[in-house]
Amino acid sequence: MIKLHKLVASVGGIGYIKKGGGTAAAVLVCVLYLFIPAGYLTDVRQFFLLIVVTAIGVWSGNVVDSIWGKDSSKVVIDEVAGMMISLLLIPLTWKYILVSLILFRFFDIAKPLYIRKMEKLPKGFGVMADDVLAGFYSLILMQVIRIYHVF
Repeated sequence: MIKLHKLVASVGGIGYIKKGGGTAAAVLVCVLYLFIPAGYLTDVRQFFLLIVVTAIGVWSGNVVDSIWGKDSSKVVIDEVAGMMISLLLIPLTWKYILVSLILFRFFDIAKPLYIRKMEKLPKGFGVMADDVLAGFYSLILMQVIRIYHVF
């Protein structure tokens, strides 16, 4: 069972990449969203999948926290959930996806506006919460970009 949690938390081993595992996980989400047929990935399905990924991330994060330590860089399922949030309700074109990736990684790395405080939550909740909030900030900016037809 521990192996399953490690596999899930590291998103199939991506988290074992020494530098840039979080970025690699976020890029994976972008590539998947770009190539999944548009009709299949409706807003409702995106939201449902996000809830499932976030719940599984908290669950696995709770388990691997005691093995790998608090908020280990090996845990990248949080980046997957955060990136999924930033892709909600936007056109799934390469321009929007690329800008969403850049915004999400900025918020995730810089951790402004209470994002860093979210890491203080216990175990899996803390692991997931900072990236979820970074995803929401990115989502807000992406909606402004979409509404004002920046491109």
